Amino acid sequence: MSMGFGGHLLFDQVTLHIEAGERVCLVGRNGEGKSTLLNIINHTVVPDKAEIYRQPGLRIASLAQEIPSDIFGSVFEISASGLEKDPDATNGNGNRDADEETWQQQAFVNKVLTQLKLDPELKFENLSTGLKRRVLLAKALAGAPDVLLLDEPTNHMDIESIDLIEALLSKFTGTLIFVTHDRCFLEKIATRIIEIDIAKITSWDCDYSTYLKRKADLVDAEEEYHHQFDKKLAVEEAWIRKGIRARRTRDEGRVRALLKMREKRQNRRTRPGSAKMALQEAERTGKLVLKAKGISFSYDGKSVIRDFSVTVMRGDRVGIIGPNGSGKTTLLGLLLQNIVPDEGSVRHGVNLEIAYFDQTREQLDEERTVSDNVANGSDFITVNGRRRHIIGYLKDFLFSPDRARSPLKTLSGGERNRLLLARLFTRPANVLVMDEPTNDLDIQTLELLEELLLEYNGTLLLVSHDRVFLNNVVTSTLVFEEDGNIGEYIGGYDDWQQQKKQVSISKKDPVKIREKKKSASGKGKSGSGNNKLGYMEKRELDALPQQIESMEKEQTGLMEKMSAPDFYKTQGQVIAQIKERHEELESLLAAAYTRWEDLESRNI
Repeated sequence: MSMGFGGHLLFDQVTLHIEAGERVCLVGRNGEGKSTLLNIINHTVVPDKAEIYRQPGLRIASLAQEIPSDIFGSVFEISASGLEKDPDATNGNGNRDADEETWQQQAFVNKVLTQLKLDPELKFENLSTGLKRRVLLAKALAGAPDVLLLDEPTNHMDIESIDLIEALLSKFTGTLIFVTHDRCFLEKIATRIIEIDIAKITSWDCDYSTYLKRKADLVDAEEEYHHQFDKKLAVEEAWIRKGIRARRTRDEGRVRALLKMREKRQNRRTRPGSAKMALQEAERTGKLVLKAKGISFSYDGKSVIRDFSVTVMRGDRVGIIGPNGSGKTTLLGLLLQNIVPDEGSVRHGVNLEIAYFDQTREQLDEERTVSDNVANGSDFITVNGRRRHIIGYLKDFLFSPDRARSPLKTLSGGERNRLLLARLFTRPANVLVMDEPTNDLDIQTLELLEELLLEYNGTLLLVSHDRVFLNNVVTSTLVFEEDGNIGEYIGGYDDWQQQKKQVSISKKDPVKIREKKKSASGKGKSGSGNNKLGYMEKRELDALPQQIESMEKEQTGLMEKMSAPDFYKTQGQVIAQIKERHEELESLLAAAYTRWEDLESRNI
């Protein structure tokens, strides 16, 4: 099979066989042709040249990446529209077989809806994006297909939804072919990996972790082969330039071999480079980035966030987890002071420079070009103090010059997310806020983004349903629980799951609860036996935030002086005094924060 779009070759004489009952994941970079291959299998795209054999009577159902805008009706109606229509069935009361079949089909649809925890009476058009995708999956499953095609099935879905889908698909007896960037989902579901790379298809009959190891070994071997080939080619090119000996009859075979080597080198397909993303870091914030105390927020009479407190310090990487619609984006708005809480307060530290990655991509203009969306019509931008041409900058994010000049509306979902990252990283920031940054990104770009965030010295607030991404990046996790309550846990997704199990065991064991209470009460008592704050301590607590802010401002001013180019031209005595005061402020601030946390914990 061969196929190309606009001069770009997606498939170059590839061959593929898929057996019944396999669970196959298609992997490859954005734009390599994964969705196109799904569409070819589904009859919706015809390749330029191919011989395709499908088993007679094969039932194929699919879940596309995008949600159609023209679907209306109840959840049950939409799901039932995926049922296979029997041409022999009639609507007459006399056809008992048809009635029996209709009843069985409806029962099966209800069973699928129950497994996916969907209310059959809800209107499809009123659902969130994640719930709509669950309904469309139910529609695909309703017809009991032999082959199920899924394009990014976990996109826009919360962790609860992903768990449901994983449980359902692990029991699916048909053939499953899917595309995903969710590495945890891939690891659990796939039994075979098909890689699309440089217009070729390679099959790996193994799970994802084994594929990664074998692939790395293959790439190393391929690079060594190319290295040796290029060395030999260089030797032959040097020989041919000598001229006279090359024209001898007995050397004509060597000349012909050289010409073949040149042709082979010219036809070698090079792997596309990795994105070269780099964050611009602003001057450091104070040690305290933000502090929320007892904040509550309701929407339409429903409690979204209830009596929540958190302290975020410089360098913290905080993950936020919760079901779709639970209020994660609202929490970000409250913490960033874009939304006023019904109760409680949010205080920011000093010198905050915030960059916000918006999951709805509202910052992008559909009618402008890719480059204009980043550079606002200019040919140049300044990144990390360097003036760069916008086309060169966008190349770092894998946009070709032609792609950079294309309208935004022609981009795929993954390309849009890459563009939003390119736009975001033009701004210096010491606080990075990212709301679902992983949607649609290919796995290679995801892993690069992880490395970038791990090297970032600023503070990160991250909303994500990507379990591996959370495990690899965050240092603590805020989890939306029942009735607007938010729990705080150390570590990422797996750490939260482990801590949640321990809490559940403790709740079932009254002895452990009593021991925990005893331990807590023993730790809380002061020497006088009274843990409550006295009058003077309350006054001290009220004054501490202002004192800390004042010291941080002074510290920031000293840092600006020390970073000035002519600082070390001043008198040595002045330099020593400034450095000494800076170190003194570090100690004073550490002591002030310790005292503040102690008083806050006892301010009951």
